[in-house]
Amino acid sequence: MAERKVIVENETGLHARPAASLVQFVKNYSGEVKIIKDGKEANAKSIFNVMSLGIAKGAEIELVIDGEDDEKFADQLVDFIKNLSE
Repeated sequence: MAERKVIVENETGLHARPAASLVQFVKNYSGEVKIIKDGKEANAKSIFNVMSLGIAKGAEIELVIDGEDDEKFADQLVDFIKNLSE
């Protein structure tokens, strides 16, 4: 299991298009991916779960990845989130 913390820098946070892009990226990973914000946990493969967290610009989120090559995917996911744009 791999865990990472990342600050969301995208102007709109993880809403609408950025959330959809994130879900599409994560769906390619065969393992489990969770996003945790303020004690609430969401399945990162579900757009409704991701949007329910209300992640705004500047929010710190925790990523929990469990599966094959989880450390490598965790690093890729952090890079993906840091480079998200509208």
